[in-house]
Amino acid sequence: MIRPATLADADRIAAIYNPYVTDTVITFETETVTAKDISARMKSVWDKDLPYLVIEQEGRVVGFAYAAPYRPKAAYLHSVETTIYLDREAGGRGLGGRLYRALIVAMRASHAHTAISLIALPNEASVALHHATGWREVGVLTEAGQKLGRWIDVGYYQLDVS
Repeated sequence: MIRPATLADADRIAAIYNPYVTDTVITFETETVTAKDISARMKSVWDKDLPYLVIEQEGRVVGFAYAAPYRPKAAYLHSVETTIYLDREAGGRGLGGRLYRALIVAMRASHAHTAISLIALPNEASVALHHATGWREVGVLTEAGQKLGRWIDVGYYQLDVS
């Protein structure tokens, strides 16, 4: 089941996200987050009338996705940046595609005109997910970040949602 996230989901979302923070370069975040941090992030998404979704399996949240403002400058008002994460045990079952498609539908019902996604490279699963849901690669920033002792390239993907 896919549904809008609630503040009650913040603990579970942090539990899904933090292993990506500590063990991978998929996120450039380097410090783990708390449920309080997640709650504040959720509120900032909702304050901009943007979607924040979770996907459940057998009554347990196993993934989340949201659209947030891309940049704070006024001209970027209708551009959003997307985020999607699945519990590591939930991968490979099509849940990411279902969740991302639901997010795209929700973005189309919002004020968003274009969606932008940044992917730390290499990340075959995320690249495949984006291609499967209609995104196009629009560029790569080489050595844009450094984490876990290495430089990381970032792929930029874009989707028209208007």
